[in-house]
Amino acid sequence: MSSMPSPALVGRASELRILTDAMTRPPAVVLLEGEAGIGKTRLVRTALARLPAGRTVLLGYCHQIREPFPYGPVFEALRDIAGRLPGRLNPVTGVLRGHLPELADALPPALPPLDDTRAERHRLFRAIRALLAAVGPAVLVIEDLHWADDGTRDLLRFLTDQPPEGLAVVATHRRENDARSPLSRAYLHHPDTTSVVVPLAPLGPDDVGSLACALLERSDLPQAFVTRLHERTAGIPFVVEETVRSVSDAEQPDALDRAGVPLLLREAMAERMAGLSPPAAAAVRAAAVLRLPASEQLIIAVGGHSAGLGEALRAGVLHEQPGGRYGFRHALAQQAVYDAMPGPDRRSGHERAMTALRAVGSPPLVQLAFHARHAEDTEAWLHHGTAAAQQAAALGDTALAVEVIEGMLGDPGLPAHHRGPLALMLSRFAATGLSHQRVVRLLRHVLRDDFLPRATRGEVRLNLGVVLSNQAGDTAAGRVEILVALKELSDRPTLAARGWAVLAMPAWGTESLETHRQWMARAETLVATADDPEVAAAVLANRASFELSVGSPDALTIAARLPVSDPRTAVRRQVARAYNNLHDSATSLGLYAEAERFAREGRRLAVETGAQYPAYLLDVSTVRRDWLTGRWDGLRDRASALGELATETPLIAVDVWLVLGMLALARGEWDEAVKHFRTAGLDAPDDRYVPITVAAAGGLIDLHLARGEFDRATAEADASVARLRRKGVWVWGAYLVPSAVTAFAWSGRVKTAADLVAEYSAGIAGCVAPAAAAALDLSRGSLAAAERRHADAAGFYQRAREAYAALPHPYAAARAGEGAARSRLALGDGGAASAFTELADAFTRLGATHDAARCRRVLRDIGVDVPLPRGRRGNAGVLSEREKEVARLVALGRTNREIADVLFLSTRTVESHVATVLRKLGVRSRTQVAPPG
Repeated sequence: MSSMPSPALVGRASELRILTDAMTRPPAVVLLEGEAGIGKTRLVRTALARLPAGRTVLLGYCHQIREPFPYGPVFEALRDIAGRLPGRLNPVTGVLRGHLPELADALPPALPPLDDTRAERHRLFRAIRALLAAVGPAVLVIEDLHWADDGTRDLLRFLTDQPPEGLAVVATHRRENDARSPLSRAYLHHPDTTSVVVPLAPLGPDDVGSLACALLERSDLPQAFVTRLHERTAGIPFVVEETVRSVSDAEQPDALDRAGVPLLLREAMAERMAGLSPPAAAAVRAAAVLRLPASEQLIIAVGGHSAGLGEALRAGVLHEQPGGRYGFRHALAQQAVYDAMPGPDRRSGHERAMTALRAVGSPPLVQLAFHARHAEDTEAWLHHGTAAAQQAAALGDTALAVEVIEGMLGDPGLPAHHRGPLALMLSRFAATGLSHQRVVRLLRHVLRDDFLPRATRGEVRLNLGVVLSNQAGDTAAGRVEILVALKELSDRPTLAARGWAVLAMPAWGTESLETHRQWMARAETLVATADDPEVAAAVLANRASFELSVGSPDALTIAARLPVSDPRTAVRRQVARAYNNLHDSATSLGLYAEAERFAREGRRLAVETGAQYPAYLLDVSTVRRDWLTGRWDGLRDRASALGELATETPLIAVDVWLVLGMLALARGEWDEAVKHFRTAGLDAPDDRYVPITVAAAGGLIDLHLARGEFDRATAEADASVARLRRKGVWVWGAYLVPSAVTAFAWSGRVKTAADLVAEYSAGIAGCVAPAAAAALDLSRGSLAAAERRHADAAGFYQRAREAYAALPHPYAAARAGEGAARSRLALGDGGAASAFTELADAFTRLGATHDAARCRRVLRDIGVDVPLPRGRRGNAGVLSEREKEVARLVALGRTNREIADVLFLSTRTVESHVATVLRKLGVRSRTQVAPPG
């Protein structure tokens, strides 16, 4: 029938109110969820129309077929804001000049690129956030988030975690069969952010009737018609609308049946197509073949007519999209038209689309692969598909590369002899990227199908094992796959050597060091006669990593043999991986200068060779080195930011969780520390990265001791020392053994403590491990103090303090200094008081408020008054340092008793501080207290 007016929004009053309220109360984050055709876009448009004047509205769209252009939907939304920008912008927005040439005249000067790709991405995210803040109040709408690339999801996660003060973010999303959050994790928001999820359900019978009345411009309709309409459309608004548009007379009992419009939308669209002229119908079919909104020229090239697009637009079958593109209002309409086309017409349409897209300056390879497949041109499909995957991988969009190959491998039309090369390509891509979940599922499926030749199967399985062990952090599953792969690679000794070298890395698994040595020897024997520079470099990389991880005196000499200047990218990528491992081990051993050198060179090589995985690991292990060397200023935020980027790969970010746990421990945040230590490896210690798991166990023992939980402390010490003893790499005990010795000694198990000290001393003898040597003196000090040999204890503690200070490891140096001061106090040394004063100041400078409070408690016990710095005079609303500590713990939900325990104060004193905090902050309840900045 003729064109109908667009009806008012029906049946969504509550959802509209929620959405409008959120848009007008920024900062806000709204996720609008529902199936295709449910009315998400119409609800958003209606809410936008009700916004008060003065708000900037930014619209971005995610597309089902996408090219490797990370963050594209957000950049699309930002392109038209030139006239709304203030005169002065944050200088960091200069990095957007290359991404938003339309705004070049308004943006600050470009900034020089950063060597660190992670830092570059974080700076880009900050720049986008600053630009959005500058145009506020604003509403950023991202449509069809379910089709977003991983980069766009990461950017939106960054924006929604802490949106600018004047920004409301609205995203539409099809939940359908995917139970996961559209941002890949449960959304956690700040108390000041309005955050809502608005699910849209199908309309009920009454609302379907109201919608039909609005469409037909009638006040009422026969109840039988409304009931039948609801049954046939399932209450999906778009299907209701398209069905009603094809009805000529709703008064007739069989109106819906006579109209020939069944439930499915394709027949409703066919009815509308029948009323179009041949040129207009050709334009609509061309748009259906293209699938994505396209330019007028492209639609004409595919449709074969220079006229007809205007008629299709006037009839409301096609709609104008941003950027001078034209397409369907909804994907359901596109699919309905496409399905109604005869097969030969569809095929010829795709052939014309291929011809037109090939003529584009930078041909969209993903779209070309799509059209080639549907044109049944297998050769072109494989050519464009593999080229698209390789292009995406080269641009760092491993997720898109995987998506393209996944579609090809999952297609039943793919010739069997092409499956092996594609599966192999996929497994190789995965080994250098970060994304792994889809890859693991697909490779396992490919291996189950049993169509690969034995040798190819072995390599694919080996790469799957490497991905499971590295990116996924699931060493148990990875080891199983590698062991099976080694049997399948019996005729390919070079690749088998790589497998044995992976197994040989001692930081994973429960095998003894001797077993790992045997595996490494086997790898070196197999690769000795091979002519494969990449695998030879991989084995040498693991050998150097192995030796340094155990503190071998020969490690640095072996590392110097790595082919850092080799002209082959694949070889230098292995060196980048080695330098990441060497940085990690040097950090654990206390060789910080060497660690910094390995990090610097490793980052350079990772950028040169496009090795994402080593680059990310360097970032997370650098966070641990910053914690060890006392660079705590802003460390919590840096670590948290890295953790947020590891939503798909949390197990490889164990350094981050360890550091967050240690920082929480030093501030007396017990619950947070326990959570982080478990995530760092204590949730499944036999399957996690052993050096970090051991250090996390040391932190957990210290936590139990601080809370007086001696039974728990010794239980953890028994279990963790047993794991370390089984592995036999005692240099990793630098962050466990002193804590375990203290736990045993304080619990009356002095002999156990003494035996552990002796075993540890023998275990690190001859190793190059400054941190372990310092830990040995610290352990001896703890043992001597427990045996009341205070003079000996003071000496051991002082030696440990000097050793830690030389590394430098200022927090451990202060802890050792505290042990020395306590021993001197036990000896009656009057100078111990000044030592405790200095230690309290040292802990305070680091941010270790719990340790500082413990030292001040000792001073109070011996009659020395050490007042905390107070707020500025003349400003009654400024919190003192003590009040800030109390406010922080109140914001974490701690009781007065718990705060008293952490800060070594009386409950009555804490009650007084809490009352002062509430008064100064102008709030009535503890729940309103925010953590002080």
